[in-house]
Amino acid sequence: MLIWFVALYLLLSVGIGIYAATRVHNARDFVVAGRNLPLPVVTATVFATWFGAETVLGISATFVKEGMSGVVADPFGASLCLIIAGLFFAPLLYRMNLLTIGDYYRLRYTRTVELIMTICIMISYLGWVSAQVVALGLVFNIVSGGAVSEPHGMMLGMAIVLAYTMFGGMWSVALLDFVQMTVIMTGMLLIAYLVSGQVGGAAHVVQVASDTGKLHFFPHGGFEEWIPFIGAGLTMMLGSIPQQDVFQRMTSAKDEKTSVRGSVLGGVLYFAFAFVPMFLALSATLIDPAVFSALIDSDSQQVLPKLILEHTPLIAQVMFFGALLSAIMSTASATLLAPSVMFTENILKHFAMRQMTDRQMLRTMRIIVLTFGGMVLWSALHADSSIMKMVENAYKITLVGAFVPLAFGLYWKRANNQGAMFSIVLGLGSWMLMELLQPDTYWPPQLVGLLFSIAGMLIGSYAPGFSNRPLKHRIIN
Repeated sequence: MLIWFVALYLLLSVGIGIYAATRVHNARDFVVAGRNLPLPVVTATVFATWFGAETVLGISATFVKEGMSGVVADPFGASLCLIIAGLFFAPLLYRMNLLTIGDYYRLRYTRTVELIMTICIMISYLGWVSAQVVALGLVFNIVSGGAVSEPHGMMLGMAIVLAYTMFGGMWSVALLDFVQMTVIMTGMLLIAYLVSGQVGGAAHVVQVASDTGKLHFFPHGGFEEWIPFIGAGLTMMLGSIPQQDVFQRMTSAKDEKTSVRGSVLGGVLYFAFAFVPMFLALSATLIDPAVFSALIDSDSQQVLPKLILEHTPLIAQVMFFGALLSAIMSTASATLLAPSVMFTENILKHFAMRQMTDRQMLRTMRIIVLTFGGMVLWSALHADSSIMKMVENAYKITLVGAFVPLAFGLYWKRANNQGAMFSIVLGLGSWMLMELLQPDTYWPPQLVGLLFSIAGMLIGSYAPGFSNRPLKHRIIN
């Protein structure tokens, strides 16, 4: 019965996605939904930015093993990313009326900076989307009772996501996010209510978490503990801001005020609901300590699925796996669309197809979505990292390479081409050297890269050179 309910839900999702395709008439509709989304839909789609496989399966497992300090990157860093992006980046970027975040780097700096940033941001998406595909394979394997292998589940999941993303673009993403957020919230709250009744109530679970030290957030040691802690938080908090999917969700709003409010509300909602899977995972260890404690050590990502299958009624199972698939698909569709759009707009259009019409651009974007989907599937089939690690690693390159040119370009008039290039070279170079030579030091390579990136921007912008004069700020007021 479970697999038939799941199949029905998937068919419904594809149907909504195909319906959304009827609203796509040009490239702007495909990329930013014509900048027509109201506040509830913007909030839903921002919330869905992060509520994916890592939230339900990755964060929950990490919390049970490492406690609150182990999830500083997500949900703390991830939710703050959305709030900071909404307050400080959404208003300025929305006024520029751009199609991609790569367009910003071209307008503020040069085509060279645009090209480098586009490549960096595209690379970051490979691990992120792969994590969602890995999770889809895991879910199909569990729901089918092993009849569908994980590799076949990955292929099936990718085919479903491609089916509506290729045709509906951001309209499909936005409408499905709204529906899926409703399923996620309803399903997670219902399951939390049912499970809490088996462990003596929510207050008892929180007390156990407190007694076992899992609610300790800040490190108790010296620099060797604080520096990795800060590095982990900043990776998601700042490294995720210069991302095309975050940019698309903010700039798809019908006006600037909606963009800001939707981003902040989505971030707050994400932070609140990210604690539900953590609550469920800890509850599992109280329901059957022997089984679930052993599972945490061997395959922690199976804890929640096993809890739901063995200790909840069918309706709860349908709600959980519907919510889980909603979370994964909403994240996968947007993060599959984002790099494909950037490649078309910021590389093909300017370097290979300068005379591309709007219709040609739309068709090309759809072809690139399909191509990138194949690359992601290959990466997922050969992945050997946990879902949580794949997501954390995805944003290191944008933290060290893309964040400083974006932030300084928006808020510092003296930032110039030379500063941007120094920032990129020093940030990426120091990060890669640290990863090669000193990956296990208590100084995270991405934090070193961020510091060098800031230094590069300051040195390059102040130093005499061919681009020492600050560029005129090009924000449209």
